[in-house]
Amino acid sequence: MEIIPIAHIRSDFSEKFGIPRQSGLVEELTADVVFTPEFRDPAALRGIDGFSHLWLIWEFSKARREGWSPTVRPPRLGGNQRMGVFATRSPFRPNPIGLSCVRLLEVRQDRALGPVLTVAGADLLDGTPIYDIKPYLPYADCKPDAVGGFAAQPKEAELTVDCSPALLDRVPEDKRAALLAVLAQDPRPQYQNDPARIYGMSFADVEVRFQVVEGRLMVTEIL
Repeated sequence: MEIIPIAHIRSDFSEKFGIPRQSGLVEELTADVVFTPEFRDPAALRGIDGFSHLWLIWEFSKARREGWSPTVRPPRLGGNQRMGVFATRSPFRPNPIGLSCVRLLEVRQDRALGPVLTVAGADLLDGTPIYDIKPYLPYADCKPDAVGGFAAQPKEAELTVDCSPALLDRVPEDKRAALLAVLAQDPRPQYQNDPARIYGMSFADVEVRFQVVEGRLMVTEIL
């Protein structure tokens, strides 16, 4: 079976570092789903505005590897314990397919791009190919009694973020809340805890540098 992208995401993440580990963790993040030319028919979206959430089926396009491994090291377990690949959401899979639940904010018609979907809570790298979109159905997709295995509980408490107003002014105003929420989720690999290390991440066309000391993330530069 051959599948082709029907759309690509336009997000504020130009690199993988800093992207939330799951969809919906940072509701302040917004992104656009832009359809490829052959799928820019508004009729294909008829009725979609009646749904609050959507499933995006996409490709880990920057995580391709030759071959595959039956086990991976989930960051949730510190990166030092192996679990079966099909018991994780690792991007390194036989078929590098991702699944994200996002909130639909807007359906608009762009003069150049055709219909565009604006969504919240996406965990996708800018330019990620999307292979399908399906509506989220609460009666079928929500399972309150589901068991979450080794990832049953959310990650530990969020970090406290210190960012001076002068630095934050260097970020586009409509992106500031999203940036602070992303930083609070702790973008570092979960097995790294070096208080002297300066980390850097790209977000919304700026470079953000920070360090983390005793549960407090301090933004040192925004370029």
